[in-house]
Amino acid sequence: MNEANCTPQAAAAPQAEEPLQTATAEVPAPSRESEMQCFYPELQVHQPPPEADDGELSWIRTGLFPSGDRYFALFDQAPTGYVAFDSCGIVTEINSVAARMLGSEQRLLLNTPFGDRVAGGEGGKIFSNHLARVLEQKCLLKCEIDLARIDGGVVRVQFQSVVLHDGADAVGILTSLTDVTVRRQEEESLLELDLRLKERSEELAREAEGRRCAEQALEEARAEIRSLKERFQAEEICLHRDMDREHDFGEIVGNSAAIKYVFFKIEQVAPQDTTILLLGETGTGKGVVAHAVHGRSSRRNRPLVTVNCTSLPSNLIESELFGREKGAFTGSTIRQMGRFELADGGTIFLDEIGDMPLELQTKLLRVIQDGEFERLGSPRTIKVNVRIIAASNRNLEEEIRAGRFREDLFYRLNVFPITIPPLRKRREDIPLLVDYFVTKFNKKTGKKIETVSKGTLDALHAYHWPGNVRELESVIERAVITSQGSMLQVLDHFEAVPDPVEAERDIKALDDLERDHILQVLRKTGWRIEGEHGAARLLGLNSSTLRGRMRKFGIKRQNMNDASFA
Repeated sequence: MNEANCTPQAAAAPQAEEPLQTATAEVPAPSRESEMQCFYPELQVHQPPPEADDGELSWIRTGLFPSGDRYFALFDQAPTGYVAFDSCGIVTEINSVAARMLGSEQRLLLNTPFGDRVAGGEGGKIFSNHLARVLEQKCLLKCEIDLARIDGGVVRVQFQSVVLHDGADAVGILTSLTDVTVRRQEEESLLELDLRLKERSEELAREAEGRRCAEQALEEARAEIRSLKERFQAEEICLHRDMDREHDFGEIVGNSAAIKYVFFKIEQVAPQDTTILLLGETGTGKGVVAHAVHGRSSRRNRPLVTVNCTSLPSNLIESELFGREKGAFTGSTIRQMGRFELADGGTIFLDEIGDMPLELQTKLLRVIQDGEFERLGSPRTIKVNVRIIAASNRNLEEEIRAGRFREDLFYRLNVFPITIPPLRKRREDIPLLVDYFVTKFNKKTGKKIETVSKGTLDALHAYHWPGNVRELESVIERAVITSQGSMLQVLDHFEAVPDPVEAERDIKALDDLERDHILQVLRKTGWRIEGEHGAARLLGLNSSTLRGRMRKFGIKRQNMNDASFA
């Protein structure tokens, strides 16, 4: 094509090429964005006009091919990473900067799913959604994603993506990648600094407020220190007492279906903070189950405080449970923390809850509902976080009908009941228990008993064990002490098995007789308990024992005319 036939656009191409060649010779590999921008007008010049004919286009392409190589070098060495994807996120082009961000080589990244380079499952979702939105909206969109480097590092990258078109069709996505890891770290540092400044300002404000009431705060701190000191001392005493005292039978031993069901219930409820009600006859091991639950709970590093509601005197049970202030009653010379305070953050085991006086049941109900109470002689409310495990060998539903136990307290305690079976209902565990107790008492006495005869096991298996595992433990301990040689010799003579239904009927009848007799004597003495002519002396009982029996049977003076007491 001669010069006369060149269009103005075609003539501009060689003119633009000369300065470009000069610039390229002087700067072989521009590396700064400002240096790249100088070539943008020249690129615009090389755009062929729509009206150019085929000859002109051929001439322009011939002139632009060398320039295209140089522009590709500029693209590859640009300070910003560039990646081209198809619609499925497969890498079709990538420059060296983007490859270095990922710690890899361009050839290894081409034609691979870019989603594999995204760190974390959430980042993969963000990347997929970003591509879908770019293809759908066909505009410039941004997002930030963590990319995983080949060396195991993670780099934070900002994506800026646009759709690549071939005519009216979208053929892919071009994305620029900007490393914003440093910027993100700086932003986080600024946020952390701002937070620290805010915290410091609040701290200064609190210190200013504290200076205005310093004396009061100091006194409260001293009181708290005294309280903690008392609590730690009391906990230490309580823990030492529990360590020195043997549990009913050490550990739960057995392989029967009945005891396995107890294990299953323990595993179910132990990790929770649910209130538990343990039911079963005397000697079945309710205390051991309570220890097993506590030992498998999240509170196992805090104390398990045991309270036997039967052994505590009626006039001291409230102060033992909830504590007392100095001078709360006659003889109260020091302040004492209650068992609930000692168990704060841990577990309290209320054994024989059925023997708790009615007036204290109301206070216990409040602790279960609200976690708060007051010490005797103090108006200050104390809040505690305690898990409650209660146990009883009584039928609490019968106690409710007799008016000796609160129905609302029963429903609060009966959230997760566990019934411990009596030994007569798991006789197959007797050989295991015998072996366990023989080993235990061998260590205690220094004996070396190694065998148990079949006749002895048969006799133990046939007995009905009214005292359950505790009775079996006592029998084995006596046998270990008296046995000569290496074979266990049981000298106890076991009675025949009674009818459990008839025995229960006899026990109930005896309780009724005792209750009627106490009522009769109380009416005869005009409800006087103590003194020369008091009911306690006539009955041959200590006055505190008589009051305990009256609580047990629900005998109150206001009920003396009730028909049920006739």
